[in-house]
Amino acid sequence: MSTDPLRKMFDLEGRSAIVTGGTRGIGLALAEGLASCGANVAVASRKADACSAAADRLQTLGSGKSLGIPTHLGDIDAINRLVATTAESFGGIDIVINNAANPLALPVGEITPEAWSKSFAVNLQGPVFLVQAALPYLRESQHAAILNVVSAGAFIYSPFVSMYTAAKAAMVSFTRSMAAEFASQGIRVNALAPGSVDTDMVRGNPPEFIDAMKGSALLQRIADPVEMVSPALLLVSDAGSFITGQTIIADGGLVAR
Repeated sequence: MSTDPLRKMFDLEGRSAIVTGGTRGIGLALAEGLASCGANVAVASRKADACSAAADRLQTLGSGKSLGIPTHLGDIDAINRLVATTAESFGGIDIVINNAANPLALPVGEITPEAWSKSFAVNLQGPVFLVQAALPYLRESQHAAILNVVSAGAFIYSPFVSMYTAAKAAMVSFTRSMAAEFASQGIRVNALAPGSVDTDMVRGNPPEFIDAMKGSALLQRIADPVEMVSPALLLVSDAGSFITGQTIIADGGLVAR
C-alpha cells in the first residue's frame, strides 16, 4: 500500500451526495467532509436560508458543486422533489446520508398520537422513503452507498427521548435489511451511531445535563461534530468497499460503559 492509492480510497470526485439535516451540527460537518473530498453535495433542511448558506459554504471547499434544497423529511412529496432536483442537477446520485432528526422529548405515559406521528415521520419514515426515492439512481452508480445516522441511544435505555431512540433503533434494523436486499445491486448500506456531540441540540440543555453527558462516556467528554466525519467517510467511500450492514458506534465509550 502506497500513499496515492490510500488517498484515492477517500476520493469522492465525480460522485454526488444528499445529506439531510445538512445545514448545521453533524450534518453540516459531514457535508463539508464530502465536499472537501470532491463530491457534489446537496444539503436538505427545512429552512431555505440555512440551505442557501450551507451550499455557499460547501462551494468554497472542494471541486464539486453544491445545492441547498429546503425539505421537510416528514413530507413524502418534498422527499421526491429533493431526489429529483439533486439527480437532475448532478446527473445522478451515489451517496445518501440520512442525518435529519427530530429529538422530540416526552416521558412514556404522556406520549400523544400527534407527537408520535411527528417524531416517527422524520426519524423513520423520512429516511426509508428517501432511500426508496433515490434507489433508481443508486442502482446506476458504481459506488453507491447509504449511511443512516442513528444514535448510541438506540443501544441503551433513553428516558424521555424514547420515541427518538426507538426510531433510531428501527433504523439500525432497516440498515441491516437494506444491506441484505441491496447487496446484489451493488449498494452498500451502513449506519453511524454518534454519542453526545457538541451540537445546538446538546447545547440547549442545562449545564448539569451537559456535564452528565460528558461523565457518561469513557472518554469523559462530548464529541466535536468533525469527529463524526472520518467514520462517515470510511462508510461511504471506497475505503469501506467491503463493509455493509454494519453500525459504527462513535460515542466515546458511552455504550461500552
